[in-house]
Amino acid sequence: MAIISREGILKVLSSYNPWWRTGTINPRLAKTYKRFAFYEAMGWLAQKDIRRIVVLTGTRRVGKTTIQYQMIEELLKGGVPPQRIVFISMDHPMLKLGGFSDILECYHENICPDQDVYYFFDEVQYAQDWDKWLKTIYDTQPDTKVVATGSASPALIKGSRESGAGRWTTIQVPTMSFYEYCELTGVERPSLPAGLRVTEFLSMTQPERTKIMLQLSKVQNHFTRYLQVGGFPELALAGSDVLAQQIMREDVVDKVLKRDLPSLYNIRNATELERIFLYLCNVSSEVVSLDAIARELNGVSRPTVENYIQYLESANLIYQSWPVNMAGKRVLKASPKIYIADAAIRNAVLMDDSLLTDPVEMGKIVETAVYKHLAALYYRDAASVGYYRGGRKGKEVDIVLERPSAKNILIEVKYREGAPIADDDAIVELCGEAALSIVVTKNAQDFGVHNTRSGPDLIRIPAFAFLYLLGHGEKNGYRALE
Repeated sequence: MAIISREGILKVLSSYNPWWRTGTINPRLAKTYKRFAFYEAMGWLAQKDIRRIVVLTGTRRVGKTTIQYQMIEELLKGGVPPQRIVFISMDHPMLKLGGFSDILECYHENICPDQDVYYFFDEVQYAQDWDKWLKTIYDTQPDTKVVATGSASPALIKGSRESGAGRWTTIQVPTMSFYEYCELTGVERPSLPAGLRVTEFLSMTQPERTKIMLQLSKVQNHFTRYLQVGGFPELALAGSDVLAQQIMREDVVDKVLKRDLPSLYNIRNATELERIFLYLCNVSSEVVSLDAIARELNGVSRPTVENYIQYLESANLIYQSWPVNMAGKRVLKASPKIYIADAAIRNAVLMDDSLLTDPVEMGKIVETAVYKHLAALYYRDAASVGYYRGGRKGKEVDIVLERPSAKNILIEVKYREGAPIADDDAIVELCGEAALSIVVTKNAQDFGVHNTRSGPDLIRIPAFAFLYLLGHGEKNGYRALE
């Protein structure tokens, strides 16, 4: 008896595509709240002049599959016949073993013989030769639209370069921004002026800034919980934060480290991968040395450390922040800072309740959140988000938004009481070379203008307000830092 049969494939496809029978999608699959990436993906799908395969990439549980179901719901509401829409999970054992050829032939022979259809492939990187198949579909079925998801970014990007050049567009789906978290959970939201930018704080009077901050204070009390579990839509709505963190460890971290990455990259010793990730959780927001990691984790070679960090980045579990030049000054040794992709992941892994009351740890957590927001906001631009460390004393600016056609934006995270900035701090010394310099503070009352002796003034703004404004701008179609 054959392990994989057309009848078996058809049964699996039918279970994944109930709209073939009902004409509608289950509301529990197409949830009400829509991520920013949904609107971007729908925009590409609706393009008439430029045809593109849409590829959604991001770590587990950020809502990639939900976005696909929401897109299917929109198509059904728009009058697309249900049989012309097929959802295919390449993570399912039978479909994974069956391969593209058997799956597509089964679908077209039994459900829809036409080529004018919508393919939705989930976790496409698990299919053998997936990139070549997407190229074949694009080249031979000009009336077919394709939306795919994947959790391994470099695998998808590599496939895009080799087989998908000019054929598909990759959309990153990061963990939720603080703004999205507030929208999803239904908290009372601030009433803000249209087009409000962080830059405007410099030209406002203090009473005008106070008026804005009084509105933003409505979301302040929700910021700590956002840092704990808020980056993942389903977990943000969970009734128990403890249970949400357990699910995060099991579904987001353990499955990636013990199953996804070993399978994708033929890793034989997953324990070493786990040890490296745990180490990185402890040093998130710090500059790391590969040699130092290898020494600390006795028995792990430097090449292994380097490879595994690349794999973790490919699974969207970490970011690498690289040093940038400022004012013609050379940076010191070019080692990356490592950030865990979401502060909530780090908290769930370390399982230390004292993190949220430790000022040093909270500084790391908030800097991680700030970096994540900027990396997610500017990933499609020709900008990079790095850091600066240089000069004779090796002074540092936590985050530098480097833009090719404009001056850099400098950000220093001072999530502590008083948030002191000295005249010889790097952000003060370099502010004259920057388009904007921002000090991210802790207290809701710590906002306004920080005067410097030798250069432009700095903006002081609390972390919760800064991150909310970034998302507010994104939702309304503009950059809050421009």
